[in-house]
Amino acid sequence: MQTTGTDWRKRTLGRSGIEVGALGFGCWAIGGEWSTPDGSPLGWGKVDDEESVAAIRRALDLGVRFFDTADVYGAGHSERVLGRALAGRRDEAVVATKWGNLFDERARTMDGADRSPAYARRALLASLRRLGTDRIDLFQLHLGDTPADVAAELREACEGFVAEGLIRAYAWSTDDPERAALFAGGEHCAAVQHACNVLEDAPGMLALGEERGLLSIIRSPLAMGLLTGARDPGRRAAAGDIRSTPPAWLHWFEAGGVPSAHWAPRVEAIREVLTSDGRTLAQGALGWLWGRSGRTVPIPGFRTVAQAEENAGALAHGPLGPDRMEEVARLLA
Repeated sequence: MQTTGTDWRKRTLGRSGIEVGALGFGCWAIGGEWSTPDGSPLGWGKVDDEESVAAIRRALDLGVRFFDTADVYGAGHSERVLGRALAGRRDEAVVATKWGNLFDERARTMDGADRSPAYARRALLASLRRLGTDRIDLFQLHLGDTPADVAAELREACEGFVAEGLIRAYAWSTDDPERAALFAGGEHCAAVQHACNVLEDAPGMLALGEERGLLSIIRSPLAMGLLTGARDPGRRAAAGDIRSTPPAWLHWFEAGGVPSAHWAPRVEAIREVLTSDGRTLAQGALGWLWGRSGRTVPIPGFRTVAQAEENAGALAHGPLGPDRMEEVARLLA
């Protein structure tokens, strides 16, 4: 554990010294609709930018400092909305973004990738412009399957960006401990972003964070909405929502965005434990991650002020206690 007792909410971004807190917000959903060139949705459906801005500012008021986005979310739109929301409050926030995917802002499509150091620089400068800032606090490689030799070049490019003052630290979004360890060899690598939630643990990635002094930034902490309790088993996802035609990796949902017949019963099995002590289901799922490791910073998505308030409300409940953690493990065994 990185922190104990009354200090459990404190988190430092690896070796950077940047304080981020125990909870961050993921900004994929606020990017709105975008797709592959053939029209397959990659976003979470339509959004209201005014509501997104209000939700980000409400999160700041509630003590959430860490905001994670990517240049490709909404084909640049998520970064623009986040930058607008942080105008005049930039120093209150820690901003993370990602690079590596190619996209067309006008068509709002993603197509291909570029793993070259030259593109990393172009992507960084473009993100700075969209975010309206002079530095990125955490710059993350978004291509989890990048070969080791290429990743080593990108790690050195990131060290150069740190030296120039364009970024403060960097990380890799990958679920492969060996790849993450390669990036961790860099002086200013501060974190690894990886998937983890109460339904699917990530012991190898969490162990690497403990060993290398990296923060684990947790994506999919609520299993893409399955752990919020908001997905009606009989209701199909709207057009424009990636869950309506889920790719293979999005295995928590079946075609149409219906919760998977495999995973939905497992949620029900642990619902009572996760909602103990006045928590909502989502708050219990976040509490499980904090109970799992003191180096985790889950980044649940949000689109409304109400969602921001519910997610931030998990901080008042804190980590699940050892007895609850053991009960969850028994029920899912």
